Amino acid sequence: MLRGLYTAASGMITEQRRHDTVTQNIANINTPGYKQVNSVSRAFPEMLVSLVGDSTAGTRRIGKLNTGVFVEESLPSYAQGDLMETGKNSDFALVSNIEVEDPATGQPIAFDGYGKHVTEDGEVIYRPAAFFSVMDTNGNVRYTRDGSFYVNPEGELRTMQGYQVLDSEGNAIILGPDQPIDSLAVDPQGNLQSNGEEIDIQLGISVVTRPQALIREGNGVYLVQDEEAAGIRALQENEQVQVQQGYIEGSNVSIAQSMVDLMAAQRAYESNQKMIQFYDRSLDKAVNEIGRV
Repeated sequence: MLRGLYTAASGMITEQRRHDTVTQNIANINTPGYKQVNSVSRAFPEMLVSLVGDSTAGTRRIGKLNTGVFVEESLPSYAQGDLMETGKNSDFALVSNIEVEDPATGQPIAFDGYGKHVTEDGEVIYRPAAFFSVMDTNGNVRYTRDGSFYVNPEGELRTMQGYQVLDSEGNAIILGPDQPIDSLAVDPQGNLQSNGEEIDIQLGISVVTRPQALIREGNGVYLVQDEEAAGIRALQENEQVQVQQGYIEGSNVSIAQSMVDLMAAQRAYESNQKMIQFYDRSLDKAVNEIGRV
């Protein structure tokens, strides 16, 4: 009986975390560049239940018993979000569709909604994702898909959080006094132009080969603890990544699916809660009523 109570309790904890993840997605539905997070649940290892001391066979196998469920991990989906036109010269959106060839067949890999593909050998391959490179106030390089930038009085191109936007050489982008933001133009490759002339500055766009290694830092910014493990590299000319000026990338959260997931988590939580109440009443009878007989 107590084992069933623990199983129901683990289910409640799992659904609570799932509920928190969905509400986080809904809260960021209007956050530029936000990437949806999905909770992945997994059952605890099954236990083999046997009857010990059987008079005929000594030990008789009854069957397998599952001991509950837990949230194994939260997987972000780096799928492309819809572009929203702003008309501001300092707003940029990345349109990324980087293809990866299957080493066995040489054909482009078909990724799932999480940007993941599992080969026949069990190898997991992730779709590479492109990000703007920025630098925080402590001089650390960070990555973001939020391209809503602005130019401060010193001519520095910065994010809304005050981070410096980097160029392809890893330097802060600083516009000269004769390069006002109104005259700024950017081609699909991220090359900056002012008054129709190139100014030898290219937006710093980094490709993260294994985006599952990214860690959310908040405000749409990601950090990487091990750049080599994440496979961070510069954008190559032949890769399908384009910069759209005057647009920002919206969140890739599906509000309809999020509401379905929210209701499902709530119903599952209530079901497990009722099971705990049932076990509580059963234990109450066993202790207070049957014990008197």
